[in-house]
Amino acid sequence: MQPHLKRHPPPRHKMFLYYARSAWEYVKLNIKIAIYKWMHGKVVRKVLEEAKRKLDDNRSRTGELELPEFTISSQTEIGQTEESIEVPKQRAYTGSKPVISSSLADIPCGCLGIQGLLDLLNSTLGTSYTLDTGSLSPVLEDYIAKNYDFGTAYGRLRSAWDCDDIQKELLEREAKDRELRRKAVAGSRIVDSDVDPRRVWDLYSNRVVPWWCCELHYRLRPISHSWVDEEDRVDVWTPINGREWPVPIPKGASLDLIRIEMLNLRVEYTWLDVLCLRQRGGPRKDLRVEEWKLDVPTIGAIYHSEHVVWYLSGLGLPLSLKEGDLESDRCWFRRAWTVQEIGRTRTIAGDTPDGPLHAKPIDDAGNYEDEILTKLHRQLKSVEIISNNIYGALSAMQDRISTYPIDRVAGLAFSLGTHSIPAYYENQSLEDAWTALIKEMSVFYRGIVLFTYPEPGIGCKKWRPSWKQVMERSL
Repeated sequence: MQPHLKRHPPPRHKMFLYYARSAWEYVKLNIKIAIYKWMHGKVVRKVLEEAKRKLDDNRSRTGELELPEFTISSQTEIGQTEESIEVPKQRAYTGSKPVISSSLADIPCGCLGIQGLLDLLNSTLGTSYTLDTGSLSPVLEDYIAKNYDFGTAYGRLRSAWDCDDIQKELLEREAKDRELRRKAVAGSRIVDSDVDPRRVWDLYSNRVVPWWCCELHYRLRPISHSWVDEEDRVDVWTPINGREWPVPIPKGASLDLIRIEMLNLRVEYTWLDVLCLRQRGGPRKDLRVEEWKLDVPTIGAIYHSEHVVWYLSGLGLPLSLKEGDLESDRCWFRRAWTVQEIGRTRTIAGDTPDGPLHAKPIDDAGNYEDEILTKLHRQLKSVEIISNNIYGALSAMQDRISTYPIDRVAGLAFSLGTHSIPAYYENQSLEDAWTALIKEMSVFYRGIVLFTYPEPGIGCKKWRPSWKQVMERSL
């Protein structure tokens, strides 16, 4: 056995040095905190002074409040020069729309105080409201108590800003929205397939807000995009969605640059799945499961008959084309769910001056110098057939790939004119899912199938084709 060794305390001078270092680290930490608070307070004071100056300038110049010109750029949003951004529309936005910078959106309402918050809202929206206007005071106090940042407060208030009683208006909208979603589901069926999305991305405030905050009187402009491979994606925790779940985006892409591009396309509100549909990985799995019962099956309603913005090379990435892209399992034209995301009209985002969209055909037949360009442009033209023809949608689905086989049936719901949507079961047989979908089709669309399909069904029903037929026979 080893002899017992007596432990001697360290010399007093070493103990002194140890505690001295610890005390010094503590002092340095407090100095850093004090500097941060001072700098943050300085920024907030500067913002409020600028807001007050704009209000005073507008009043003295015209007697009425006017909206100034707003500018955001890649430099102000992500610290990159405009010249370094490949997509021109992602470099900067300048216009008269009340768009705020991300740094302004990130300021906590509590740091502004109730009067400072009101001054900043007045400056942004070109108004001169007081705390007695439209029951504003309790609304602003509530936002401060909930630790909202300015972007969230601005996004929730903007559409109701002209209402006589803002607090009452917002409460009534929220209650109405909750009731509509409750009535949309009956058992395992969705009886209101045209229900509005739960959330939208407000591009002016750069915040995801509840649909009821918007009261849209015009069309929503949703985004459709191809998903890159998992190793080429990164999960981002962002204040845009209140950091409620990680947002998967391609490496090299930026939500702030996507926002700039969408603003240049004159979009105020958009719907983007990774931001507006609760994703896996967040702290509220129970909420995701509950929301998906309604939100996932009705995604098609968001795109149906709308003007859609496409990112064909990955969300936020420049449009590019190389050998094998159009045959890839990740290609936009090969995914089952994108059949319902075609929309009425569309804009292809991520365009660059030397990109595939600017290539010229070499003959009247629509051929291009590179075969891959010819194939791309033919794919783009074929979209018109899919969006306006029941057989076009069925034919397109024949070549589509999905994570679950049942997705190919579910992805046709809005192309086949269904009144309601059958329940979605990942393990359901394809024929059973197809039969359920046929039952939900309108009489008009069922009549088309009955009178125009060229052969009798080979399954239990002779009047309509089986799933095997529509996926294997030429249409």
